[in-house]
Amino acid sequence: MKNFYFIISFLFLQNYLCVGQTQSGVNRIDSAKKEYISKQLNLSKEESQQFWPVYNNYANEVKQARAQFKNDNVGFEEKLVEIRKKYRGQFGKVLKSDARAKNVFNSEMKYKNALKNELKDRQRLKKQNGPQQKLHRRKP
Repeated sequence: MKNFYFIISFLFLQNYLCVGQTQSGVNRIDSAKKEYISKQLNLSKEESQQFWPVYNNYANEVKQARAQFKNDNVGFEEKLVEIRKKYRGQFGKVLKSDARAKNVFNSEMKYKNALKNELKDRQRLKKQNGPQQKLHRRKP
């Protein structure tokens, strides 16, 4: 489990160092998500070129559903299941395997959990260091 956290931290650090200050936080998170899911699914270049447009359409539909059912968790969950059923078939065609298509959703969930854990760790460290000490980032 410690190795898992180390790998996730390394991915965030690597992404930060490579991208630097040029992208917003959301873009950096999206880039890390794309890298993480690509590694989890072991995508080839050809698969990646076909997969990401389909995944982006899926993600956009999920965002629209979240906005539509902002205050209705049950309605959102029902819509999310409907969207996942729709895209599972499309992912299966691109990835040529139902198991890999199902793994898209598992990888997405694992990424979200890793991101939440990373944020919790950062908040914990921030509390331990106290408000007087700030984390200083080196400028490239």
